[in-house]
Amino acid sequence: MWIAGDNDLGTAIPIDQAWDRIGGLSLLNDWSARDIQAWEYQPLGPFLAKNFLTTVSPWVVTTEALAPFRVAQPDRPDGDPALLPYLSSVQDRINGALSIDLGITVSTAAMRDDGLAPFRLANGNSVEAMYWTPAQIVTHHASGGCDLHAGDLLGTGTLSGPAKGSEGSLIELTEVGKHPISLPHGEMRTFLEDGDELALVAHARRDGYRSIGFGPCTGRVVPAA
Repeated sequence: MWIAGDNDLGTAIPIDQAWDRIGGLSLLNDWSARDIQAWEYQPLGPFLAKNFLTTVSPWVVTTEALAPFRVAQPDRPDGDPALLPYLSSVQDRINGALSIDLGITVSTAAMRDDGLAPFRLANGNSVEAMYWTPAQIVTHHASGGCDLHAGDLLGTGTLSGPAKGSEGSLIELTEVGKHPISLPHGEMRTFLEDGDELALVAHARRDGYRSIGFGPCTGRVVPAA
């Protein structure tokens, strides 16, 4: 979510004004080196595992363009804590969620050499994958007085749906490497290897409206220098 406008340090953003502070959306992959992360995240946290690369798709899809794809926020699972008042809004419940089809593909060096299309790893939808609405994310981020400015970028975190095959990361798809994924040519993957190219893809679709694509969010793993 790309932030629009500014709020002064110490000034919160009310939930019903939060959408006015979102200029648009793009795809974001904050690459995780899981072998490093497993070593450092207790007690250090994911520092070197996350600090080496972030990829974003090439353009911003404006909130105005996405307006037809806003839908009602799904009901929370039974037993989940109730929303705190500053994150609760009737309007946000009615049309604060976004319906965007999501996907992940991978192609290996061998697949590209043979002219094979990328292999689809996962499919999902943002309605099922997002626990919080975009407005709730912005409002919560600023609730302690954080000053957000035009051009700031907020990531949602990994978007994984409830169904098998809608997971948003390889560590979830393979259950931490227990179930390797079969690729063309008999190749197997639990985690990415040198030469692998990963792409996040997304389209907003609704009957009666033109489909909007988010552009490719693609990166290729190369050997370390």
